Amino acid sequence: MNALSFSAALITFVSVVGPPKVLLSFAHLAQTHPTRELRTIAFLSCGAAILIGLATSFTAPWVLDLFHISTPALLLAGGIIFFLYAVGLVLGLPAGAATPHEDGADTTGALRELLVPFVVSPLAMTALLIEAAARSGWTWRSTVAGAYVAVIVLDLVCILLLERVLRATHHATVELLGRLLGLLLAAVSIDLVLDALEALGVGPFDDR
Repeated sequence: MNALSFSAALITFVSVVGPPKVLLSFAHLAQTHPTRELRTIAFLSCGAAILIGLATSFTAPWVLDLFHISTPALLLAGGIIFFLYAVGLVLGLPAGAATPHEDGADTTGALRELLVPFVVSPLAMTALLIEAAARSGWTWRSTVAGAYVAVIVLDLVCILLLERVLRATHHATVELLGRLLGLLLAAVSIDLVLDALEALGVGPFDDR
């Protein structure tokens, strides 16, 4: 049962914060950062994502209770935030808060650029909170946390192994893939919003 639960959680996190979503963000950064700096960014961002994920996993029930957050509200908030990010991808709007004169080429600017899609991904945080609070007990929360950490480590391995491929990818190709991914992410975020509305009884969305 534990193995099945771990596998189910692992599949969930691969779908929301797995290599297909993360590699595109790093492909964009690889165009402006040297190899050593890109690896530093990868280690720092993955480490931050793991720390935030562990904290979220183990405190999920208390966080939801403290702020009186329901599952539908969480789904709705996560879906709306990621929809806005996805629209930005489709329209080619810059993400993050890098200063214009630096063109996002410093490590701090790159980490800020990765905050929403990766380090504190709304989809991943929503999944973490919902999964970790789905059952009581530290064993289950440890299973959820372990699955999340495994996916982040997988992301890091893929980034390091494919760094040369990401660097060699033409800028136009990265932009094209980014806009396509934005469209797909927008659809995923709308699905979350529809699930939230259905759970709230605004409905019916069974035939979508």
